Amino acid sequence: MTSQSSAVTSRPRRRAGALVAAGALVLACVVTGLVLKWPFGDSDSDGKAADKNVGTSTHGGTVGLAMPTKSSERWTTDGEAMKKQFEAKGYKVDLQYGNGDVSRQVSQIENMIDNGHKLLVVAPIDGIALGDVLERAKKAGIKIIAYDRPLLNTDGVDYYVSFDNREAGRLQGDYIVHKLGLDRGEKGPFNVELFAGSAEDPNTPYFFDGAMDELKPYIDKHQIVVRSGQTELNQLTTLRWDGAAAQKRMNELLSESYTKARVDAVLSPYDGMSLGIVSALRGAGYGGEDRPYPIVTGQDAELASVKSINKGEQAQTVYKDSRRLAKAAVRMGDAIMTGGKPKVNDTTSYDNHEKAVPSYLLQPVNIDKSNTRILVADGYYTAAELEE
Repeated sequence: MTSQSSAVTSRPRRRAGALVAAGALVLACVVTGLVLKWPFGDSDSDGKAADKNVGTSTHGGTVGLAMPTKSSERWTTDGEAMKKQFEAKGYKVDLQYGNGDVSRQVSQIENMIDNGHKLLVVAPIDGIALGDVLERAKKAGIKIIAYDRPLLNTDGVDYYVSFDNREAGRLQGDYIVHKLGLDRGEKGPFNVELFAGSAEDPNTPYFFDGAMDELKPYIDKHQIVVRSGQTELNQLTTLRWDGAAAQKRMNELLSESYTKARVDAVLSPYDGMSLGIVSALRGAGYGGEDRPYPIVTGQDAELASVKSINKGEQAQTVYKDSRRLAKAAVRMGDAIMTGGKPKVNDTTSYDNHEKAVPSYLLQPVNIDKSNTRILVADGYYTAAELEE
């Protein structure tokens, strides 16, 4: 990667422990022609096996779920999924959304502490802004699970559950490389522009580092050209992952650097941003037979983006089944609440400056027009939803 985050000192490593569980999925992807170079990790069968070791809670208590915002489909999906699963195990659940306001999220967590919740699952708005309130939780004997986003600079976090976020970025970068043919001998040069997520989100450097693992060798060889010259992370971040902000920046890039040249690909880390980028490209005349859309990546397999992929607009997204992530968090939380030992598969990668946080990491999956049927086969969407 060309730029490092001062908040993150260690990054996820690629895992290879789920080849058997993912064999059928890999075969399906090969048949459709999608190039996949990684294993897929935590399967439903793995989750079911782990659940047998936990059982149903007999202790009760209230679990606090502190989610960052309701403005993104994936966070409402995650929050509701965890709420239902914890309730099915006999717990009371207090689900709160910070709506992008750090002070509001702090206040919500303070209320959860004051109300005697036994466990908090926290997806932070800002990964370094919750240290004081988490210290309060620790002193009160409350266990903390960081959900999807790391909690940094605090020893008040006990566990972390997420997808392998560096791998998600690598999938995006690799997709651009493959679709441009650079891994098959094409020399370019190809014009590529880079976007990154929100600066306060500790996952942003992971996604960007992973993508640059794949793209930077070709940038260094001038087979990929970033005409804007903007390649440093601090030049690329997008406040709150906002699609309108991404659209505005893409418009500026097009007017400043592409009045005559063509954009061949855009690295976008998130579907909501991708749709804004596609809108800017459409407004600049892309999308016709004589000027097709560039390759635009994404993440989260949000419904609007999957439809856009099927229409030939956005090219790719990274599928992170939030039901599996929610299930892993609930499984971990239930183990904590019942005096068991939560299952982890990584104990070194996520060093938050205070401790290496024991983690359970799931593997993401690459999706493009050739294999959106995976989302239907998994029950993530219905065929009718994708056709609406």
